[in-house]
Amino acid sequence: MKVIDLAGGEAIPDEIIAALTDESVEKWCFNANFERVCLSRYLSDLGMSRERFLSPEGWRCSMVWAATLGLPLSLEGVGAVLGLEKQKLTEGKELIRYFCTPCAPTKANGGRTRNFPFHAHDKWTQFKAYNLRDVEVEITIRQRLSKFPVSSAIWEEYRIDQEINDRGIEVDMDLVEQALRLDALSREKLTAAMKHMTEMENPNSVQQMKDWLSQNGMDVDSLGKKEVAALMQTCPPAERRLRRPPRERNVPVLRCQSHRAL
Repeated sequence: MKVIDLAGGEAIPDEIIAALTDESVEKWCFNANFERVCLSRYLSDLGMSRERFLSPEGWRCSMVWAATLGLPLSLEGVGAVLGLEKQKLTEGKELIRYFCTPCAPTKANGGRTRNFPFHAHDKWTQFKAYNLRDVEVEITIRQRLSKFPVSSAIWEEYRIDQEINDRGIEVDMDLVEQALRLDALSREKLTAAMKHMTEMENPNSVQQMKDWLSQNGMDVDSLGKKEVAALMQTCPPAERRLRRPPRERNVPVLRCQSHRAL
């Protein structure tokens, strides 16, 4: 087994490229959609594939296999339940965060927003070992589950599911943009109304709202949904009614009690 270090200048062998694009060759991965989509992007950028995504035909997902047997839906979880000799390496999450997500620019890191292999050679070596171990675990899982094959009907459903996700759905962007505009307008009007009713500088501030409630005889530790629901039930009977002045014609009428302004 060998790790191909693309970031280090290595290239995927031609026979592997051929297998990836050949629907008759069976490819196995745990959460195969991840590998298939990433490889699709890679091959497309190199001009090796004119399709947006590699066809799901020929791909098999051992996570789906695990699901049919009631096993966990994570590689780490399946490995633990099956008691595999080789387990997923626990340091992987930290390495993924380091190399696969943006980092905050600081003086110490020279203001960069991404970490590359040359920034931490030791971590990159560990990262490659982590990826190799994942493949070893996936192979062992497939061997252990071989006595419980998945029906062809399930694989057909999986193929259809992948094609649906690849195709996506049409979105009415005009509707989306108008909905965002209305949301902004509504938020602006409601914020103006809350400022008038409470005289707070920022009604969206949790701390300012808690202070305002406390000044009006309603001490709360949190403004979570459960806490607000309980507050609405236990608020004192003599509540202050909040109204807008008649001259503010563009502000919606809010004839609510103070605890309902949340």
